[in-house]
This record gives sequence, C-alpha cells and structure tokens, in this order.
Amino acid sequence: MLERFISVSSEEEALAQLNAHGEELQILAGGTDLMVQLQQSGQRTRRLLHIEKIPGLQKISYNGETGIGALCTHRQIVESTLLAHYRSLRQAAAQVGGWQTQMVGTLGGNICNASPAADTLPPLLVHDARITLVSQARGSRVVDLEKFLLGRRHTDRHHDELVSGITLSQPPERGSDIYIKVGRRSATEVAIVGLAACVALDEHRRLIEDVRLAVCSVGPVPKRLYEIENLIKGQEISDSLLDEAGEMLLELIEPIDDVRASKKYRAMVAPRVLREAITCCAQNASG
Repeated sequence: MLERFISVSSEEEALAQLNAHGEELQILAGGTDLMVQLQQSGQRTRRLLHIEKIPGLQKISYNGETGIGALCTHRQIVESTLLAHYRSLRQAAAQVGGWQTQMVGTLGGNICNASPAADTLPPLLVHDARITLVSQARGSRVVDLEKFLLGRRHTDRHHDELVSGITLSQPPERGSDIYIKVGRRSATEVAIVGLAACVALDEHRRLIEDVRLAVCSVGPVPKRLYEIENLIKGQEISDSLLDEAGEMLLELIEPIDDVRASKKYRAMVAPRVLREAITCCAQNASG
C-alpha cells in the first residue's frame, strides 16, 4: 500500500530523499511505465518520489557535445532542432506509445525502465550515449549506456542515485542514421523488432568508413552489434555482404515467443530490417 507521495522541486531535495529512503522509494516522472506496472502487477510500494517539477533536467543543450536532460519528454526530442542530426532518436521517440505518452513520458524514464523493447535505446546506443548519475553521498558519475543496462528492467543505478542527463557523441561526417520499428500498430504497439543504424561513408562515398548498429526486442536487453559492425566496416555494400551480415545477426540475437510475435517471426524479420537500415543509411549518406 502506498503510504507517502513525495513531490520535490529541486535536485537537492530529490537527492536528500534518495539518500535517506532510497531503498523504499520508486522514482516517478511521467509515470507512463511505472503506474501501469504498479496497476498490472499488484506491486506495492511504500513511497513514490515525484521528480517531474525539477528544473534544469528538461533541457536539450549543445556545448561541444549534445546533452539531453533526463526529464525531457519524447515529444521534446521529436521537435528539438538541436537534435536534427540525430534522426534515429527522433524517429524512435515519435514511436514511443501514442501522443499522450510522448507528451509526458521522459527519456530518463525510458532508459531506467530498461525494457528489452524500449524504442529509444537502440538509437542511444548507436550514438554512444553516456548516462550521468548523481548522489548526495558520492557526487556524480558517468556510465556508458550499454554498461548501465544490466538486464530486463535492471540497471546500474544505485538506490540513492538520480539519473540527471544523457550525453551523445557527435554524428559522423558523411553519415546518416535511422530507426526501424516492426510492430502491429506502429507507434502504439511495443516493438516486435527494433533496429537503429548509423552509417558513414568514406570521402569517395563508396566504402563504409564507420557503422554502428543496435537492436531491441530480440533479447533480454537492447545491444550493440559490434561483430556485424566489424564485418562491414571498410567494405562496399553488396548483396552478399548484407546476406552475411543477416546470417551473423541470427547468431547474435535471442528472440523469444510472446504475445506479440513468435521467435520464428522475429528471426525471419530481423535480417530484413538490418538490410533495409544499412541500405537506407548508405543511400542517404551518399547524397
């Protein structure tokens, strides 16, 4: 049973509450994931820490690198001109639930929920996202997103820590990125397969100079596909190369049967999505 609803208006207040009661608190911002989970599972929590009013965590900024506050909503990300070169992230944010979810759901919440099917995580992974966490006792620390995600709904956030922001690497020159989501009803449906790609070409616009790939909804945690990146880096795109990449993908993913799709269907679709994403990015990067 919920005993206390604690609403804070500053980061200092939030950190003080987390320092004193962190193990009992569940952090609430937009609540699009948490409130559904509490209702569906019958889970009980003694205290909710409402952080939505904290100023400064709702900004998108650029100062040599791109920073996104943890409380930025998905709709802010879709509409931000500062994120114009992060096409895949904007595409993913536009497909997180429906309009109502996008207006209140936050990027920090989507990350900390650590769903295997979270739409924003593959684009964040291909842009080398780093998570900034702060605590009253130890100050701040920065963790690579792929190390922050430990498993299904399991992260490296300690009970007394607050995620304050996300930092992205700069997009490569002569590059393009994309997020492709396979779902029964597009934006309102959880992904059956999700894949983000970022591809950059050499100065002659022929060879793949840099490539980053990440998937979701085909394993316990969204992940980078380093093995495929190494396979195609420095190569010219061809049908045989993409076929080989698709075969390798099937060795790297762990699709399951669930209410949305079968393991067989996911395994059939994933290589096709990979081919489409790489081809699309290369065509866009070639101008």
